[in-house]
Amino acid sequence: MPVASIVWVDDEIESLRSQKIFLETKGYTVNTFTNGFDALDFIKENPVDVVLLDESMPGISGLQTLAKVKEHNQTIPVVLITKNETESLMDDAIGSQITDYLLKPVNPNQVLLSLKKIIDNKRLVAEKTTSAYQQQFRELFMALNNSPDYNEWMELYKKIVFWEMEMAKSNSPEMQEVLATQKDEANTEFFKFISKNYAKWVHAKSADAPIMSHNVLQFKVLPHLEKDTPLFFVLIDNLRLDQWKVIQPVFAESFRILEEDTFYSILPTATQYSRNAIFSGLLPIDLEKQFPQQWRNDDDEGGKNLFEEAFLQAQLKRLKKDNIKFSYTKILNHADGQQLVNSIHNLLHNDLNVIVYNFVDMLSHARTEMEVLKELASDEVSYRSVTRSWFEHSPLHQALKKIADKKIKLIVATDHGSVRVKTPFKVIGDKQTTANLRYKHGRNLNYEAKEVLAFKDPKEAGLPVPTVNSSYIFAKEDGFLCYPNNYNHYVNYYKNTFQHGGVSLEEMIIPLIKMVSKAP
Repeated sequence: MPVASIVWVDDEIESLRSQKIFLETKGYTVNTFTNGFDALDFIKENPVDVVLLDESMPGISGLQTLAKVKEHNQTIPVVLITKNETESLMDDAIGSQITDYLLKPVNPNQVLLSLKKIIDNKRLVAEKTTSAYQQQFRELFMALNNSPDYNEWMELYKKIVFWEMEMAKSNSPEMQEVLATQKDEANTEFFKFISKNYAKWVHAKSADAPIMSHNVLQFKVLPHLEKDTPLFFVLIDNLRLDQWKVIQPVFAESFRILEEDTFYSILPTATQYSRNAIFSGLLPIDLEKQFPQQWRNDDDEGGKNLFEEAFLQAQLKRLKKDNIKFSYTKILNHADGQQLVNSIHNLLHNDLNVIVYNFVDMLSHARTEMEVLKELASDEVSYRSVTRSWFEHSPLHQALKKIADKKIKLIVATDHGSVRVKTPFKVIGDKQTTANLRYKHGRNLNYEAKEVLAFKDPKEAGLPVPTVNSSYIFAKEDGFLCYPNNYNHYVNYYKNTFQHGGVSLEEMIIPLIKMVSKAP
């Protein structure tokens, strides 16, 4: 570990000689000064890791020295040491961007702890994270090989996401690779699990199936309706569980998070199927029967999600909740978002407010097409970072902050997730075969059976039959479906892009978060 350089400024520095020696035995270089002027001269000429600064000194005070240090270099951490416990001084110091605050008399271990927090924090967190994951590795391995049920799969995936987020803080590429391999193994087992159980789930009439897209409103959202407390249901399109985790702290600033739940997206994990299922409360096969004019197959002309409000209204009527006052708002661009910011207070008069926000889905599609976004979101870590940056500055965040002081309930969910595709699978089909990369339907599909989940009869999967003899296939794990024509071009173009429609933990196990405002 490189030696850290400390500057300690105190007009009674001689009385701190023993503390200086103590820190030097711990591997720090400590440069001492009796006044701010000399310390500033040294800081301007030498690299410094931390400044320990006495608040009360003759000539130039600690706070004045602090201002000069920050003027020279905004990033140098400064620890203010003072006898003064007044709140106004603490406010001034914090406002001046101190890193830590110690009260005199300080003992050597106090100072050492402060320095470790500032200088060694990342290294210590990384070491602790790596050690903790090593201990959990076997537990996760055993759970994977113990035939998890659908609830256990949700818990397993939450743990994997937790370690992904923790491991991002680590500087151990080896352990990150071990975790990535374990996640791949989990997706392999998850694919087998879905292949075995999915058809049973969609036809289940009892409690032996998880909550899925078509019944999530009935069982997870509408039960939270309460008189005189508006319920906001915000659906952020294509939001993975790990992406929720990075925007969670931003929500927590304004709302009290009560429960972080998950549910299963139906197949295909694609907007026109999963989102229409959410709002209609119906599987696609039933939706097509009940709304033949509104339903669109992939190869039909026209928009695939134009009737969500009508589907929602029909579901509310079917569930005998058509007496509630509700609104439906879809945000497709920045102008729509600004309109939401301006009108959000008007929605407080409704019992239920549904807001569909399309940004994350647009981000994943634009990333495929635009080189600049491939640079900005080259992997999962950067994809999460871009998601957080978007949400912090989004009209959606602005709008929700405007009503955070009102008595409301808030449920945030999504329709499906996405997976970074890496492995090409060859598929041959006729001209009517759909173009999606993670799923296809058509006649005469030719594929490797082990690479996909196939339904020769779409009705088995709760899906309509687009044409006679149509079958559906869903890519497993991180695969993407390519035609032999111009194969290498498409493989290179789509590899490492974020896609959805198939079978993976990232696409199918998706967040549903319950919150309330912090208002009394």
